[in-house]
Amino acid sequence: MSLGLPLPFVNEPYADFTQPTNRTAMEKAFADVRARLGGDYFLLIDGERRAAAQRFSSTNPSKPDEVVGVHAVASIDEALLAISSANAFFPEWAATSFEHRVNLLLEAAELLKKRKYEFNAWLVLEVGKSWAEAEAETCEAIDFCFYYARHALLLATPEPTVQLPGERGIMRYLPLGAGVVIAPWNFPLAILAGMAVAALVTGNTVLIKPSSDAPTVAAEFVELLLEAGFPPRSIQFITGPGGALGDALVSHPKTRFISFTGSRDVGLRINELAAKPAPNQIWIKRVVAEMGGKDAIIVDSEADIEAAAKGVVASAFGYQGQKCSACSRAIVDEKIYDQFVERIVVLASAIPVGPTEDPAYLMGPVINDRARKTILGYIDKGKQEGRLVIDGSAHPGDGFFLQPTIIADVPSTATIFREEIFGPVLAVSKARNFEHALELANDTEYGLTGAVFTQNPKKIDEAITRFFVGNLYINRKCTGAMVGAHPFGGFNMSGTDSKAGGPDYLLQFVQAQSIAEKMVD
Repeated sequence: MSLGLPLPFVNEPYADFTQPTNRTAMEKAFADVRARLGGDYFLLIDGERRAAAQRFSSTNPSKPDEVVGVHAVASIDEALLAISSANAFFPEWAATSFEHRVNLLLEAAELLKKRKYEFNAWLVLEVGKSWAEAEAETCEAIDFCFYYARHALLLATPEPTVQLPGERGIMRYLPLGAGVVIAPWNFPLAILAGMAVAALVTGNTVLIKPSSDAPTVAAEFVELLLEAGFPPRSIQFITGPGGALGDALVSHPKTRFISFTGSRDVGLRINELAAKPAPNQIWIKRVVAEMGGKDAIIVDSEADIEAAAKGVVASAFGYQGQKCSACSRAIVDEKIYDQFVERIVVLASAIPVGPTEDPAYLMGPVINDRARKTILGYIDKGKQEGRLVIDGSAHPGDGFFLQPTIIADVPSTATIFREEIFGPVLAVSKARNFEHALELANDTEYGLTGAVFTQNPKKIDEAITRFFVGNLYINRKCTGAMVGAHPFGGFNMSGTDSKAGGPDYLLQFVQAQSIAEKMVD
C-alpha cells in the first residue's frame, strides 16, 4: 500500500513522563495551551463559522473559576440547518474515492501525533485527566485514525462474491448519508475521534455535537480535521445543551444515522426517537449506541491476590471511576475476602488526589459539581447498605475532588450494587464460591466489561462461557481497551455492541450493494 499505512497495525506507544525530555515537552504544552485559555469558539455550519447571541463557558474542574473555552449556544433552527447542510453535501463527499478519504485521515493522524502533548494538556485542563490518562486517550485517538484508515481500504476492495456461470457479480460498500455524532465528556477526544472519523472515511458527512462539559477538546479536534484537508462542509459542528438539540437532530428526516456514547437513559431515548419515522423519511435510521456499565471483577480463591488487588484498584479509581468500563463491583470469594479487602484499602488509600496538572496527582476531580453531589448521595446510600472501609467524602480544595471510596459487605439488592455511579466508588461483595461469583457478576442489566482473577484453567474456561459481557479480561484490569486488540462494546443495556476499534466497526457506517450482470454472448 502506498498510502503510508503500517502493516500490520501498531498501537501508538505511550510517552514515559519520568523521562526529562517528555516531561519538559508536556510542561511546554501546558504553557502553550494556558496562553489560549478562555478563547472564543464558533459553530461550523455549511462550511462557515458562526457566532451566536448566547454563549457558555467550559471550565477547569480542578479550578472551577478558570475558563477553558467560550462556546456558542446553537439554536434549534441552527441545528436543523446544520443537518440539512450535511445532507446537501453528502453526494459530493460520497463520490470521492476511498483512497482520497483515507489519505485525509492519515494526514489527520500525523497531525495528532505531532500535537499529542497539546491535546494531552487540553484533556487535563478541561476534564481533569491525569497525565497518564490523557496520554492514553490521545494515543487511542491516533490509533483510531490509523486503524480505520487501514480498514477503509479493505472496504474499498471487498472479498469477491461467488461468480455464477454467465454472470459477473460484485459487492460494494456505499456510505449511508448524513449522521449525527453525539460525544461524551469522559473521552472527549478518543471517542469523538473514533465515531467521527469512522463515518467520514467511509464517505458520510457528520454533524458533531460534543458534551457541554468538554466542547473545547472537540472544537480543537474539528480544527485539526479541517487542517488535514477534510472539506469544511463535510463536518458540521454545533454546541449547546444536549436535550432539545439532540431530540431535534435525532428526529430530523434527513438524519441517516446516530452515533452516540453516553448514559443508558439518553441512549434509550435516542433509540426510541430514531425508531419513529418522520414525515418524508425514506429510511430506517441506524443507531450505534454505547451506553453505561456496572462492571464487575471476580476475585477467585485461587487468584494472585496482589495482582487482583492492583487490577481492581486501577479499574475502579482510574480517571476517578468516570469510565463506562470502570470496575464498580468487586466480587470476592469468601475464603480470601478479608485479606483482599485489607489489601485494596491500603492501595486505594495511597492514591494522591489533587489538580492533575501536577503529575504527582494520579486522581483528579470529577467532572462538575452536579456529578460530585450525585456521587456523594450514592456514598451516603452505600453507608446504609454496606460497611464503609474508606470514606470518600469531598477532598479539600476548590475543585470537584473526591477521595476513593470502598464499601464492603454489599448485598446484591443494594442500590450501589445495581446502579451506575460513574465516580470513585467501589462496592465489594462476598461470594460463596466461583459459581456464586458468576451469578452475582451477571446479576445486572448491563454487560459491558468484566474481569476474572484466577489461576485455575477450568474456572477461566467457565468464565469465558458464562460471564456475559462484551469485553471480558482474564487476570488483568477491566479498563484500558486497546484499539485493534480489544474491540470495544457491550451487551444488554450497555448498548449495541459496536466493537469500536475492531475489524467490523466501519460496517455500521456503510450499506452493502450487490450487483449482478448477465453476460451477453
